[in-house]
Order: sequence, then C-alpha cells, then structure tokens
Amino acid sequence: MKKYKIKQVRSGIGRIGKQKKTLQALGIHKMHQTKEVTGTPQVLGMINKVKHLLVIEEV
Repeated sequence: MKKYKIKQVRSGIGRIGKQKKTLQALGIHKMHQTKEVTGTPQVLGMINKVKHLLVIEEV
C-alpha cells in the first residue's frame, strides 16, 4: 500500500458537517497539522471528499 502525507491548509470553518467529520476521521484537528496515512480505498475516498482543504503528497 502507498503512504500519503496529508496537511490541512484551508479551514474547515463554514464547511458542511460531512466535510468537518471527514477531517476528524482522517485524524486532522488543527490547521497545518500533518498526518501520514495508508492509501486504502476508504482513506483515498475520504481524501477525495476534502482534497480542496488539503495538500497531499506521496511518501
């Protein structure tokens, strides 16, 4: 499985509830917080839903 490093660069304030919950499910709770995740289909789907709030890079 590929690993991805995700970083939140845009705020979740003012976003719909599903997007806020998706950020929490990915383990991101603050701005500029970086998290390394495994590229399972479930995680890739969550990343795709909030990709406009994140910077994503392959590790």
